[in-house]
Amino acid sequence: MDREIGGRLSLLAFNSHIFCFAAKRWRLLVGLVKSAYQQAEHASMIFAQARRAIGILSREVADCFSASEWLVWMEKVMTVGSLAGKVALVMGIANEDSIAYGVAKALKARGAELILTYQTEKTLKYIQPIIDELQPGIVQLCDVQDEAAMAAVFAAIAKKYPRLDIAVHSIAFAQKDDLHGRVVDSSAAGFALAMDVSCHSFIRMAHRAEPLMDQGGTLLAMSYYGAEKVVPNYGMMGPVKAALESAVRYMASELGPKKIRVHAVSPGPVKTRAASGIREFDLLISNGAGNAPLRELPGIDDVGEACAFLCEDGAARMTGSTLYIDGGMNILA
Repeated sequence: MDREIGGRLSLLAFNSHIFCFAAKRWRLLVGLVKSAYQQAEHASMIFAQARRAIGILSREVADCFSASEWLVWMEKVMTVGSLAGKVALVMGIANEDSIAYGVAKALKARGAELILTYQTEKTLKYIQPIIDELQPGIVQLCDVQDEAAMAAVFAAIAKKYPRLDIAVHSIAFAQKDDLHGRVVDSSAAGFALAMDVSCHSFIRMAHRAEPLMDQGGTLLAMSYYGAEKVVPNYGMMGPVKAALESAVRYMASELGPKKIRVHAVSPGPVKTRAASGIREFDLLISNGAGNAPLRELPGIDDVGEACAFLCEDGAARMTGSTLYIDGGMNILA
């Protein structure tokens, strides 16, 4: 009897010990949970305060701008760094009025490392201020009709960078007699020259860019509405740009499996050195601004922003398109 009572007392003492141990552990666990909750509550409070501060700052900043200016400012804030780490080749900057300059600025603003080419030594003096502004990683002479010069550009890229992500072609040329005359009267040599500089050099650029775009990339070429419809005084460049847009679609199909996207970008009339060769171009500008649905035409910065978008992740599922940046002129009959 005494032995049985002793055994029960021992078991009770053991269970009591276990209970005390468990209670201590439970209190410790409750303390940890409470502490974690308090820390989380504190962090949430800090986060809420930060959000309120940002909101106040945003409202104060917004008061300094009109609604449209505020939207533009916010858009720029949201896009900063969207192309950070990307390497971008831009071909065709001739001066500060060049569409290629607008594109290069937009890419640089998003964090891209630039590579710029120029056509002749004479061109270099006109773009030196642009070089000083944009601080490209490579600046190199390149006449696109000189295959050795083209090869040298891509060799320099391959030597300095592990890959190429973006390549922009903004180059076109036609002899004045062929540009101002009827298409039916164009010379074989003149047509071949315009096609080589304005279209096939883009194909050659893409051919050399492909091996460097082993992680995908974006290829852009500049076109014009005259590729689709007859535009007075655009002459032989219409068929040439039509060939360019067709080449874009075929290359988009061929390079798509490698995640290389290809687009034509079609601005409305933009005052550039190349456009000055088109007869009655000022009339084309004034008529365009008056008739476009938006009642205004793009500048080089508008074209640059659109091109930068095509290079961003948000356009990763787009390829083979012709993107119009013309105030809506392309929808008119």
